[in-house]
Amino acid sequence: MARQKGIIKLKGTIGDITFYKTKDGHLAREKGGIEGNRIASDPAFQRTRENGSEFGRAGKAGKTLRTALRTLLLNSADGRMVSRLTQSMIKVIQADQTNERGLRNVIDGEAELLLGFEFNIGGKLGTTLFAPYTGTIDRVAGAIKLDMASFIPLNMIAAPGGTTHFKIVSAGAEVDFEAETFVSSSSETAILAWDTTATAVINHVNSVTPNSTKPLFLALGVEFYQEVNGAMYPLKNGAFNPLSLVQVSGL
Repeated sequence: MARQKGIIKLKGTIGDITFYKTKDGHLAREKGGIEGNRIASDPAFQRTRENGSEFGRAGKAGKTLRTALRTLLLNSADGRMVSRLTQSMIKVIQADQTNERGLRNVIDGEAELLLGFEFNIGGKLGTTLFAPYTGTIDRVAGAIKLDMASFIPLNMIAAPGGTTHFKIVSAGAEVDFEAETFVSSSSETAILAWDTTATAVINHVNSVTPNSTKPLFLALGVEFYQEVNGAMYPLKNGAFNPLSLVQVSGL
């Protein structure tokens, strides 16, 4: 892989060189590699096929979870979140001690390894929200809860420059990774002033299927706003909004 320099940036293939653009800039690489039919059938590439199968399964699992939390992710995600989540899903799959390599999956893995996953590296929950909270997953009732005592926003939220207001958001998700389906619901506070006025007690109840046997997740986030002439605008299009998985029950 080589980095393109100069005024004119190329895209496409010239001879054996492919030119393309990534988030890291304009790059170039030489064509080559092993033919696909050999990888698919040659015993020498058994490990490659197994890794590819599990990578694909991780990608689908990540997509299903992202879709389940889409309501919140629309306002809080960084450009590399998809690849980071896929890598985390691979670790979950690799923790499967039931199935053979190549057949391992999220259900038999350790979904709890996703606990603490940050959807936005540009604004992490752990360095933004300092108010104590309790996350609870009541599997029998199908209730995924968030409880926060009253707090002083200016003291307990490290907001980016330009912030005048914020709100607390949460979501509960029940995810069937095998069927690639989910049940989810979300909650949010009103838009609150980022000042020294104490908030009310916050109680969110996000409902999913009672007695579910699927992995359950609680996501918690903060969304920042700037008031301009009486209107509320998402601060820098949500670039600093944190969102994290704060409770996971894999069963």
